[in-house]
Amino acid sequence: MQNTLDEQFTAVKAAAECLGDRVRLTPVIHSLGLDAALGCAVWLKCEHEQHTGAFKFRGAMHALLQLSEAERAAGVYTVSSGNHGAALAAAGQQLGIDVRVGVASNASAVKRANMERYQAELITIEPGMAAREAFVASQQDSGRTFIPPYNHDWIVAGQGTAALELVQAQPQLDVLVAPLGGGGLLSGTSIVARQHGMKVFGVEPELAADGFASLDAGAIQPAMPPTSICDGLLTSLGSVTFRLLQQHLEAILLVSDDEAATAQQLCYEHTDQWIEPSSAVVLAALKRYPEHFQGQRVGVIISGGNALKS
Repeated sequence: MQNTLDEQFTAVKAAAECLGDRVRLTPVIHSLGLDAALGCAVWLKCEHEQHTGAFKFRGAMHALLQLSEAERAAGVYTVSSGNHGAALAAAGQQLGIDVRVGVASNASAVKRANMERYQAELITIEPGMAAREAFVASQQDSGRTFIPPYNHDWIVAGQGTAALELVQAQPQLDVLVAPLGGGGLLSGTSIVARQHGMKVFGVEPELAADGFASLDAGAIQPAMPPTSICDGLLTSLGSVTFRLLQQHLEAILLVSDDEAATAQQLCYEHTDQWIEPSSAVVLAALKRYPEHFQGQRVGVIISGGNALKS
């Protein structure tokens, strides 16, 4: 990703043009009941209605579209807790590209089934970043191209198209908020927010607060043990995303797993939208930190909905 904000935003716009109608133009919804519950005016960018049920399809498809014919023929591989793997598998199926995914043994059954639906070759690995890194290393001589879940310019630009659509639909927003796992979505969102003169916040679970620790320390910190219910956020930052978040982010806000679960139910109660806990952290943050959001017009990225209803 280029150094200046204008160059970074140009990359996001180019990704939107490249993707065209290969991605779904997901709805932006507004609920007066949810506004009252959260103390601010909130617009939800419903990426849980994206292909494969999460924003990840944007970055995955954008990355695959950049490959040469020879690279497409050789296939690709990745590691994923589920949403990126499913997105890559679905995009690969559309483009005729074989996809191999290293997936943790404790991955959500919903998300594993989603990957299998799009005919990904699944290889089970142990949970945690060490096993992810070992799997990536083991595949380097396979002839396949590695498509990372978040730490690549192509991925960041693709994910940023969700925020671009949001501000085009609702240009009078004051602030954008997105969840933080590896940082691909939040990095792309932060580029769009800053280009439009908006503040931008990231949200992490307290049990997976490595991003908060990384920005505080000025260096990437390792992922915490995978104990949070927010399974899509259990990964550390990458070099690309870390630099972009340092450059653009207002702050990272932390919420508890209980707060995320409560926000998940609150969203369903007021909007009839069932989202996963990793998505609900953004709404939990609006509730917990009124000093940042009260009286503001807030756009949030609802990142995914691949979870069983409780």
